[in-house]
Amino acid sequence: MTAKRPTLASALSYRDPKAALGFLEKAFGFQPLMIIKDDKGQIVHSEMTLGDGLIMVGGEWDGEHKSPLSLGGQNSQTIHVHITDDIDAHCAHAMAAGAEIIMEPADQFYGDRAYRACDPEGHIWSFAQTKKVMSPSEWDKAGGGLKTWVRPGSVYDVA
Repeated sequence: MTAKRPTLASALSYRDPKAALGFLEKAFGFQPLMIIKDDKGQIVHSEMTLGDGLIMVGGEWDGEHKSPLSLGGQNSQTIHVHITDDIDAHCAHAMAAGAEIIMEPADQFYGDRAYRACDPEGHIWSFAQTKKVMSPSEWDKAGGGLKTWVRPGSVYDVA
């Protein structure tokens, strides 16, 4: 019997996947799940978990999968992580481990407290902790007249 795998996972390319694995564990709290090496000992694929989430970490390959470090810092995505522990302590720990904090922890109108960071190769990470559970109508009011739609019966349908 195998463990249930997440439906969705992000895959990140790094120039130095070995260093990335160490950084992501030390700074953000990810845990190695699987590491596959080639016959030269180079990492070709790895997986890390945090809570019930999964990321894949590998090297640059096939000309299409590059680290932001190889693309002049360009990103096409932000990896979002929802945490349940003290967001401010998480940020301080990440910064002490070498993460570049690009947005300090701040309260958001929708009830979360969030911060953003860059890893050493330039991937952008956002971290949030729910501080106040709010209904979509409360978000709209706090957000200055936004109009939120949520699928009936979803976890956000708390009106």
